[in-house]
Amino acid sequence: MGSLALYFRLIGASVRSQMQYRVSFLMLSLAAFMHTSVELAAVWALFARFRTLRGWRLPEVALFFGIITIALAVGDAFARCFDILPRLIRSGEFDRMLIRPRSVALQLVGHELTLFRVGRASVGLAVLLWAAAALGVHWTAARVALLVTAILGGVCLFSGLWVLQATLSFWTTEGLEIMNAFTYGGCETAQYPLAIYRPWFRKFFTFVVPLACVSYFPGLAILGRHDTALGSPDWFGWVSPAIGLVFLLAALRVWRFGIRHYTSTGS
Repeated sequence: MGSLALYFRLIGASVRSQMQYRVSFLMLSLAAFMHTSVELAAVWALFARFRTLRGWRLPEVALFFGIITIALAVGDAFARCFDILPRLIRSGEFDRMLIRPRSVALQLVGHELTLFRVGRASVGLAVLLWAAAALGVHWTAARVALLVTAILGGVCLFSGLWVLQATLSFWTTEGLEIMNAFTYGGCETAQYPLAIYRPWFRKFFTFVVPLACVSYFPGLAILGRHDTALGSPDWFGWVSPAIGLVFLLAALRVWRFGIRHYTSTGS
């Protein structure tokens, strides 16, 4: 069986198993929906009080919110399975995965598709559609394509962060919760324009964890605004989503390095 066919078979089994407990799925989806709605309510309350945020209006911030929220939800659904790696290492189950004639990454990605993340994605999609209508932007084919690639770049970026988190487990055995500061915490950061933060913070989320490249810079290109935070050229926003894919590929290289230097726990 080809790797792609095997992946779809594994995902199909995961979906069928989750649908066996439909009430649980609905409750988890509702919880994700409510949690994301609280984040949205915080953004709305901020603008209800101050009207603008350093020259940014609510529909413009809603564009960033929608892009990064959908990206996190999709990445969380497909790649969060790497989060189980510490448990597999401690139990010795990871050693069994190594002797199977398939990529370990493929086995982990196919382990589970967390469908209830649709609750978060639905909030992001609703906000994105509202922002698209409220902004008054002329939606050309190029702008729509940039919006889609920005979301895909965000999915790649968040997936890369979870891959790096899993890779660290080869040396720490336990998962490091600090990585959540760059995934869920990074999502909350990217829900607002990068220009409102301090210079060192902007540089960190541009050059170290490049969340700005999959939300802020594409958002500027869609809105037709210039970058006042880092002074990047206008064309950069049109190509910056590709950095999300580059980040994922780099994370997978680190992952392969970790596997080559993995030693069993002896469990």
